[in-house]
Amino acid sequence: MTRRDLVVAFLSAGLTLSAVSLISARAEVLPSTLFEWSALTPQPNRTGEVRRVVQKPTATLQELEIHITTLRPGEESHPPHQHVNEEILIVKEGQVEALVNGELKRGGPGSLIFQASNQLHNIRNVGSTPATYHVINWKSPSR
Repeated sequence: MTRRDLVVAFLSAGLTLSAVSLISARAEVLPSTLFEWSALTPQPNRTGEVRRVVQKPTATLQELEIHITTLRPGEESHPPHQHVNEEILIVKEGQVEALVNGELKRGGPGSLIFQASNQLHNIRNVGSTPATYHVINWKSPSR
C-alpha cells in the first residue's frame, strides 16, 4: 500500500464519519406531543400486550422511549435484568409486585416505581385482573 493510498483511505474514512455524524445530529427531535390512548394499538405478546408510544431523541435526551404494558394475572414482564437507562413505571390498573433495590414491593393504581441505573428489576402482576402500567425510559447523552 502506498502513502497515497493511505491518505485517500484516511480522507474517505473521515468524510464518511463526518457525514454519518451530520445525519445523526439532524435526527428529528420529539416536539411537544399529545399521545391519544385510542390511537395506541395494542400488540399481543406472550405475557399480555404492549402499546408502543414513542422512541425518539428529544432536545435534551439521546432517546426517550415510552410504552404501555398490560400483563395477564400471574405474568411477569421479564426475568430480573438491569441496564444503564433509568426508567419510571406508573401503574394504571391492577396489582403489581416489583423488584426494587433487591426487595419485592407491591403497588396498585397510581403507584410509581423508579428503577435506577444498573439495578436488577422486573415487575409481576400479582392480582386477579390484568395489570397495566406505563414505562418511561430514557438515555442521557454520554458524558
